Amino acid sequence: IVADRQGKGVPYALFNLEPRGILFIIAGERVYEGMIIGEHNRDSDLNVNPCKEKKLTNHRASGKDENVVLTPIIPMTLERAIEFIREGEIVEVTPANIRLRKVLLSATGRHTARPPKL
Repeated sequence: IVADRQGKGVPYALFNLEPRGILFIIAGERVYEGMIIGEHNRDSDLNVNPCKEKKLTNHRASGKDENVVLTPIIPMTLERAIEFIREGEIVEVTPANIRLRKVLLSATGRHTARPPKL
């Protein structure tokens, strides 16, 4: 699961992404285009928007919004990150974080660079 834009991960968007695979980020964590934010249930990459806010309409509605509860993540360690990466992916290590990202950050760049299907 790859982020397709820059911003902060929003609980509403992450909650809707949980059925698609295992997430590596928590709500409020900064993401950027090309950052790997989770493991997709299928073998293919999935470009998603983890910054998508809930549309707020009719603020005074009698119905109450449900509380979003996210599944806790397993922290990314250097060993786990190195085991996880595939071709076209790299591990980014900073003093504060260990992140996974694509070599080509833009989704269109990755799409044009991949080999054609036969």
